Amino acid sequence: KKISDILEKSAPKPGVPADLQNLLSQHFGENRSVIEIEELKLSDSCFLPANDLTHSFSSYLKEICPKWAKLRKNHKEKKSVVMLVICSSALRSLELIKSMTAFKGDCRVLKLFAKHIKIKEQMNMLEKGMFHIGVGTPGRVKALVEQDGLCLNSTKYMILDWNWRDQKLRRMMDIPEIKKETIDLLEMCIIKLCREGSVKLGLF
Repeated sequence: KKISDILEKSAPKPGVPADLQNLLSQHFGENRSVIEIEELKLSDSCFLPANDLTHSFSSYLKEICPKWAKLRKNHKEKKSVVMLVICSSALRSLELIKSMTAFKGDCRVLKLFAKHIKIKEQMNMLEKGMFHIGVGTPGRVKALVEQDGLCLNSTKYMILDWNWRDQKLRRMMDIPEIKKETIDLLEMCIIKLCREGSVKLGLF
């Protein structure tokens, strides 16, 4: 059965923290010890309220981040963003950037995907300028972190574009490559930051 056949018949259900937990357990279950899997578990306090499918992107961000104006004003770090938004494609990144206009005000948003943008360009921009929000694909974000182009120490929010479906009705976690890159990124640094309490995860 194709995933799109199943999805066509089922009503969309909003993602909840348990969905991400289960995904991580399934992904690592076969080749990790019980202790290692325990270390990848996130408590509910690591999560922001999930989108119940009634929100626009801006209204969701306003709800989870009521103190945005203050956070934005206090952000002085180069090579970093306060909020990181992860989605499945360059096209979807552009859609999300457009749809957060009401929320972001005049803060600076950086596109973090590979299509038409060289990684060196993004690294230069991050080094020279001040950006508040980064929106992009997990593969490029992971590469920037690995190459020390993006530092996550001052990141407070990481939003996964969890519920949105493409033309084939696939969510980002239904696309094997995107799913793997997202899990790699989470394992590489995000889970640790969540457990330490410095980053909160949101499922939009």
